[in-house]
Amino acid sequence: MSNTNSTPNTQSSRESQNSHDTNDTNDTHDSVRNERNQNDADGRRPTPMEVLRQARAQLTELTGLVPETVSSFEQTEDGWSVEVEVLELARVPDTMSLMASYQVELDPEGQLTGYRRVRRYERGRADARGGR
Repeated sequence: MSNTNSTPNTQSSRESQNSHDTNDTNDTHDSVRNERNQNDADGRRPTPMEVLRQARAQLTELTGLVPETVSSFEQTEDGWSVEVEVLELARVPDTMSLMASYQVELDPEGQLTGYRRVRRYERGRADARGGR
């Protein structure tokens, strides 16, 4: 019987968390739009932090996946290159969750020009190759 009672609470908790995640994502999108509009008005290029925020927000908008960390970031001849780690599939225990690394390419103004998944792995596993 206790399972019956805990299901609505668990579902309610998930809905509350999903609602919180959606609000955070919407706030991020609004912040990125405001930064972009300010940059356009100023006629200046975005700062590295603005580019990182734009990369995260744009990847989330396209894939529905929320970046957890940025593992690499560099300016290139064509703009910017960012590698982000995202949670692709949550599992219990958390160390068995599936993570992925996405390579995100942006133009000099911070607009996403392409992305691709370069790696998929379990959260609790270290790379055998050492670096990646």
